[in-house]
Amino acid sequence: MSTPTTLISDPRDLKPTTGWNETQWAYVGEEELVDHQTKTRLCVAALLPFKDKQPDWAGFEKSIAWMLEAARHYNVEMDFVLNADTGYIFDLDNEMYAEVLRLFRASFPDQRFIAGVTARGAEQDSEFQAERYHPLIDLVQQHENCEVMIMTSRLLNILDPERRRDAYFQIAEHLTRPGIVHALEPAFVSWATPYEPWLLYQLAQHPKFIGGKVSTLDEPHFLYWAAMCKDLKLDFSPHSGDDYGIASAIKMGLPLLIGAGVSAAPLICAAKDMWLLDNVPGKAFPTGTGRFDTNVYKLFEAFQSLEDQVFRLDERMSASPYKHSTAHVLHSMGLIAAPEAHPQCKDLRGADEAARMAEALRRPLRIAKRLGIPGLGV
Repeated sequence: MSTPTTLISDPRDLKPTTGWNETQWAYVGEEELVDHQTKTRLCVAALLPFKDKQPDWAGFEKSIAWMLEAARHYNVEMDFVLNADTGYIFDLDNEMYAEVLRLFRASFPDQRFIAGVTARGAEQDSEFQAERYHPLIDLVQQHENCEVMIMTSRLLNILDPERRRDAYFQIAEHLTRPGIVHALEPAFVSWATPYEPWLLYQLAQHPKFIGGKVSTLDEPHFLYWAAMCKDLKLDFSPHSGDDYGIASAIKMGLPLLIGAGVSAAPLICAAKDMWLLDNVPGKAFPTGTGRFDTNVYKLFEAFQSLEDQVFRLDERMSASPYKHSTAHVLHSMGLIAAPEAHPQCKDLRGADEAARMAEALRRPLRIAKRLGIPGLGV
């Protein structure tokens, strides 16, 4: 990709059709954004486990408590993403959707959650209708101390940038809780298109949107978001949805919003702590050890090797069966009763998945033992 002679750096010069490669933010290296002082939140997309085709509520609560223990140990802010893809949102009816939120709140009354919402009943629609998002938003907003993640839908995604912005603003009119927008790359679904720089800037200006998640596997859009938001000092927090590049968000001091947190929470929390510098003038570290530990680079490699297997692409070039792999990991740790997926879920791994996940865990377990990271049976 050739670099244009003049790059856009002023958001007033952005047009709906402007591509990232026309802006200066597409040419900022990760090393220019490194932050050794900020420990931001880890948003874990919680798995809804099943046994005998029914939700394993005891395992759901136990796995969340396990992750919270890691967060407390390393003083990492942890919020849970409920009813998103890892929680089978597209397989849940509204009654079960509401039950997940209710039981989570009953078990963890003070814990913040982020709930995924999508367009209900839009399958036969020919044009976008913001009202399709209202039923799930209403269920979420019955609760306090929560945020609403607006998961993209086909009819929302295919709008041109200006109409897409207007559609998000329509959805926002119904929000009484903070909102998080969500962009996808085509690597997830064929119709997905990530945000143009103009659209991201427009959404970041809306007072109800506190941040956004970008699910990225093949393109560096999270890096673009990070560069723009930091340069323009936007009051909008980019959340990484890149399960193939977990370390990048930690290095840049930005939040993660990922399904990988379910299977690697203690390792990620430890890495967040180890990445911090010690003795920064004027900076107090009320967190863990507060030191920079170069062992963090081996820890990055270890948990990424695990997640590369959990999120490996199937023959359709899809990582969607990661939910089934995650269930095998949690089952092997004794946190859930069975390695089952939702009974309606068609994204399944093979009969050898337990053995594959056991093999994938060998290296991270060895590193965890060497570094004294608790919570993984070491």
